[in-house]
Amino acid sequence: MPNVARAGGIMMASLFLSRVLGIARDTIMAAQFGRGAMTDAYVLAFQIPDLLFFLIAGGALSSAFIPVFSEYLHTQREREAWHIFSVVTTIMALAIGLFVAAASIFALPLTELIAGGKSPELMPLIAQMSRILLPAQLAFFIGGLMFGTLYARQRFVAPGLGPNVYNLGIILGAVVISHFVSPGIVGMAWGATIGAVIGNFLIPLVVMRRLGSHFTPSLDWRHPGVKKVFILMAPVVFGLSLPGVYGIIMRGFGSYFPDGINTALDLANKLMQAPLGVFGQSLAIAVFPALTQFFAQQRMDMFRAQLGRTMRTVLYITIPISVVMVVLAEDIVALLFQYGKFKGSDTSVVAACVQMFALGIAPWCLQPVLMRAFFSIQSTVKPIVLGTLTTGIFVGLAWILHLSPLGYLGLPLASTLSATMLAVAMLFFIARDIGDIDARGLAVTAGKASLAAVAAGLVLYAGSQLLPVGSGLGRNLWALVRLGGVGLVAGWVYYFVSRKLGMAETEYIDRALARLDRRKRPPAPPEP
Repeated sequence: MPNVARAGGIMMASLFLSRVLGIARDTIMAAQFGRGAMTDAYVLAFQIPDLLFFLIAGGALSSAFIPVFSEYLHTQREREAWHIFSVVTTIMALAIGLFVAAASIFALPLTELIAGGKSPELMPLIAQMSRILLPAQLAFFIGGLMFGTLYARQRFVAPGLGPNVYNLGIILGAVVISHFVSPGIVGMAWGATIGAVIGNFLIPLVVMRRLGSHFTPSLDWRHPGVKKVFILMAPVVFGLSLPGVYGIIMRGFGSYFPDGINTALDLANKLMQAPLGVFGQSLAIAVFPALTQFFAQQRMDMFRAQLGRTMRTVLYITIPISVVMVVLAEDIVALLFQYGKFKGSDTSVVAACVQMFALGIAPWCLQPVLMRAFFSIQSTVKPIVLGTLTTGIFVGLAWILHLSPLGYLGLPLASTLSATMLAVAMLFFIARDIGDIDARGLAVTAGKASLAAVAAGLVLYAGSQLLPVGSGLGRNLWALVRLGGVGLVAGWVYYFVSRKLGMAETEYIDRALARLDRRKRPPAPPEP
């Protein structure tokens, strides 16, 4: 039986490190370049590459490929599994290469189309950085397929290194390469491409060679397994790419606000996506091979039980995180970004965006788990329909709310509302497909977790009111005290209340504390 807990632990650890490095990357950018036109240009330079990644590579690769590759691999057809890998890699690498070339040629008009609110003087810089970033998409694409084969074989360490090396590359670009290019912000684009090639292509390539993987270029698109991948891929593209597509749409609307708003929305969105990556995505990736195996073996009772446990774990972890990010948004932003050229006024703008995004953390983290539940049973029509409808709703909400008195704050609120609608709709339809989903158990977990989180939130609020704010470096130190000291107390309150409420999820913490206690306890003396 697949060890979902171990796989989830590996993915959580690697993605947690990735988020830490991602925050370090953004901290360095904020301190070195502040929040203004240059950082907006860097953020908007990802519009074209991200559109390619999320619409083709990001959604389709592992989620359409893993079920088919796993089916062949686990039914004694390993040679055919590697043939499918070779064909899909060859065909799609050619397609992505052509897209990269075309997008590089037409980078400037494309930039004017999807970031139309920015000044004409800034457009050439955005297009220049887009051209630098575009080749990295080939590394993401091919690496995504290689990661898919590793996931299918329960190998999670190498895929976990990819985003970490990518972030290290961007940090290298900001700290070192920026001193050799003009303007300096361009160095971060070069660093991103270098990190993508090393982390997403070279590292998995080395691991796959050691595992005896096989690749032979082929255009045998008629193979039944290859056809199945491409049939699954189209709806998967739109399903898994929703958070990225929302970000692209948001950046487009944000370009019509004053300089620095795109940067603020991007920084806040990345803070919201930290728990999404560490908990939502990691648990979804970890549970996906198990769900596909249970479905292939028609063990639907185990499928339902595993899916229910994973979703309840997501709720238990993410609901208190939302409360922390709402109550202590300014402290979080100040501690992470308020250095160098990033000022207190910048902190207030980003913190307001964080609060709006934070309200949607739980539904956003449920979404990848539910999406993979659909993909594991090879049901791709429903999630694509739901995702498309929700994206349309998001565009409408973003349009209405960004013109309302909320202004740019309406954009993250639109994201939160749309994510909630999508999670509820997906939950309803997956329950119909697999028979039952223990909706009552999910509702009880959500209710108890919310009650415990409110108690913890009151502790956080009291601490934020009683402790001084400070100024300069003192502002960051007091923010650390509130987040570390008061946050620790609030965490124990959440654990205590949730345990008193009889939440089964507290058993994870109990087991972790028991292991820690055993390690601290001196070994028993030998019996005479």
